[in-house]
Amino acid sequence: MPELPMLIHEAYDSLLPLLALGLGLAALGHVLIHQRDHRSAAFWVAMLVLSPWIGACLYGVLGINFIRRRGKRYRGQVGPAYRDPPPVCPLFIHTEPEAAARDCSLAVTLDRISRFNFSSGNAVRSLQNGDEAMPAMLEAIRSARSTIALSSYIFEAKGIGADFVKALAEAHARGVQVRVIVDDAGTRYSWPPVTRVLAAHGVPVRRFMPNRFILRLLTLNLRNHKKLLIVDGQVGFTGGMNIREGNMLSRQPAHPVQDLHFQITGPVVAQLERVFVEDWNFCSGEQLEDSVWFPEIGATGQVHALGIVDGPDEDFEVMPTALFAALSAARHRVCLITPYFLPPPTLIAAMKLCATRGVEVSIVTPARNNIPLVSWAARTLYPELLHAGCRLYESPPPFDHSKLLVIDDTWSFIGSTNWDPRSLRLNFEFNLACHSKELASQLLDLFEKKKAASQEITEATLESASTGERLRNGFARLFIPVL
Repeated sequence: MPELPMLIHEAYDSLLPLLALGLGLAALGHVLIHQRDHRSAAFWVAMLVLSPWIGACLYGVLGINFIRRRGKRYRGQVGPAYRDPPPVCPLFIHTEPEAAARDCSLAVTLDRISRFNFSSGNAVRSLQNGDEAMPAMLEAIRSARSTIALSSYIFEAKGIGADFVKALAEAHARGVQVRVIVDDAGTRYSWPPVTRVLAAHGVPVRRFMPNRFILRLLTLNLRNHKKLLIVDGQVGFTGGMNIREGNMLSRQPAHPVQDLHFQITGPVVAQLERVFVEDWNFCSGEQLEDSVWFPEIGATGQVHALGIVDGPDEDFEVMPTALFAALSAARHRVCLITPYFLPPPTLIAAMKLCATRGVEVSIVTPARNNIPLVSWAARTLYPELLHAGCRLYESPPPFDHSKLLVIDDTWSFIGSTNWDPRSLRLNFEFNLACHSKELASQLLDLFEKKKAASQEITEATLESASTGERLRNGFARLFIPVL
């Protein structure tokens, strides 16, 4: 029957638009009911109206609410959140009663936002670039006696990463309990994957969300961005640094990256360990709850510290809320370093309000980003911040991946979170809120050095941009909700 192929073709032509329309309407309904961010909702509505078929497919892959549901299942498998008794104000030492009351108020707020409690008696040491951080981490691994817990977004098996592989394998061989988590996406930055190399040495290692083929698209944005190393339950490292040769600036790598990491001692290390144990439980099903992993930890310093866990689960939007609280409490100055500056409207409003109140707000972000689209889109956010009185600086190469926020010469926020939608809404992150004038002073010195080496961006700078640059930046801005 010669008509049969034609009938099939006609049926296909008529069903395909109906299928596209059905998928588009379903996605549109989901956006209208579940999307919290009106900018993100507007973006997806426009995509679905312009192309129901392509828009629905993209929404299925990049939709924030879908990722959040996956995140809820993740948290559900590791049991209830870690909780301590109700928060009480830490004993901050102040000569000014007003400052003491203000710091106490912020501390209680952060304590309620986080699922951890403030811990006193800690020491925090800043480590600049891989040249300082990597040797310190390797020394801790090589001196481990009982346990090593390591979690990284990117862990290359070559260069400095090969030194980590060797140190971890040797620790495992001498009887240390070693556990390693590497994000599935982060294993693809070098070949062979570090997970395969570690497994060949017998080191217990797991990928976070290891999906293949089409399933990988469904968890494309559900990434574990935490950087944690805890040795013997006593010494911890956290910050923004991946394990990559590019961090070793003294070796003049092909793609150099500046970064900032921190060595932590004191009782708050147990919070780092708790976060790792939850992730390991999810990845492997193994529970690490005995005293070997959670030993008694004595005081080592004067820093009050609080762990803040953030992710697309029951910890959803915890870090943006904590940052908003910190900005709202600022009275003198706000100093921010971030590699990706695409803050949500609430944080933009908080920074503008700080400047309006007379708070000095200074922001340092790279002039040349490793993701150009981010830099282009960020420039469209500059005008309203500059108009409000904030000051913006762009740092020269090499690319600066550091993350740091200092409030009022007293509060420091360190960790893995970037100021962009991906980090603030999609990734699993870990940060520390620290109260210490000494630590803040050290980090402010670092901030001032980076600011001095940067170029200030003014309204005149932006006005001098060509029409082509403005069109490019405006086009990039359309993609902020998914960057």
